[in-house]
Amino acid sequence: MFSGQDVIALRQATGAGVLDCKKALTETNGDMEKAVDYLREKGIAKAAKKASRIAAEGIVAAKIEGNTGALVEVNCETDFVANGDKYRAFVDGVADYVLHNDVKDVDELIAAKNDETIEAIATIGEKIAIRRFVKYETKGGVLESYIHMGGKVGVLVEVSGCTCEKTHELAHDVALQIAAAKPLYLDASEVPAEVLEHEKEILKVQALNEGKPAAIVDRMVEGRVKKYYDEFCLVNQAYIKDSTMTIQQYVDKIGKEMGKTLKIERFTRFEMGEGLEKKNEDFAAEVAAQMKK
Repeated sequence: MFSGQDVIALRQATGAGVLDCKKALTETNGDMEKAVDYLREKGIAKAAKKASRIAAEGIVAAKIEGNTGALVEVNCETDFVANGDKYRAFVDGVADYVLHNDVKDVDELIAAKNDETIEAIATIGEKIAIRRFVKYETKGGVLESYIHMGGKVGVLVEVSGCTCEKTHELAHDVALQIAAAKPLYLDASEVPAEVLEHEKEILKVQALNEGKPAAIVDRMVEGRVKKYYDEFCLVNQAYIKDSTMTIQQYVDKIGKEMGKTLKIERFTRFEMGEGLEKKNEDFAAEVAAQMKK
C-alpha cells in the first residue's frame, strides 16, 4: 500500500512525526496528497511552503546586465563538485547564454548547451543536468538578484517606477525578503482559485476538529485565509527587517520618500534541488525502524 520511502517523503513535506505519517498513509490508502491533507486537518502539520524534498546537489546562479536578468539552476551529484571552480564556470556559462539568447524553454536550453554539457561531464566526472531558468526584461524598472549560501537559494525580482540607486536598494531588500520568507505568490490575486478553495476546505475541517461551533466556522475560515495570505503572498508578509510593516507598506514608504510610485512587478525564487529526491541513509534508517512498530 505504501513504502518507507513514502513515509520519508511525507515527513519531509510536512514536518510531522514518522508514526503520524505512517498513520496518515494508512488512513488514506497511501495517497500522498490526501495524507498531507489528513495531517493538516488533524492539526499535526502546517501548510508546507513547498511540499517537496530538497535533495539534489548543484547551484542556483544569477546574472544581470542592464535591463535583462537570468536565474538558472543546474544540478550535479555531489556537493564537492557543486563547490568546484570548473562546475561553477559551467553554470555561469549557462546563465550567460540565457541572458544573451532568446530561449523558449529548458529543452531548448539543454539542446543548445549539449556539447558543453557533455564536455563538462567528461571533465568533472559527474552527471550534470540543466534543470530550470527564468529570464526577465524590464522597461522603466530595475532588476535585482540575490544568491544565498553560495547558490543554495537564488532570487530574481523586478521593481518598477524608477531606475535610481534607491530603487536598487529597495529591490535588494525585497530579494532578501523573498529568499528568507519563501513567498509563493506576489499578492492574493495570484493565488489560484482551486488552491484557495482547497485551503478553505482544509481550514474548515481543521476548525470543526477543534470543536468550534459550525455557526462560526465560516467566519473563522475567512480569518485564517487572511493568515494564509500574510504567510504566502509577498506584499502581505511582515518585512523581516521591520515587522511593524508589511512589504507593501515598506515599498509605499520608500516610494513616498522618493516622490515615486514603486511596484514589485514579479519575482522568482529557486531553491537548489527543490522537488528532487536524494538518498539519506540516516533518515531512511530512522523511518525503517519506526515502520516496524
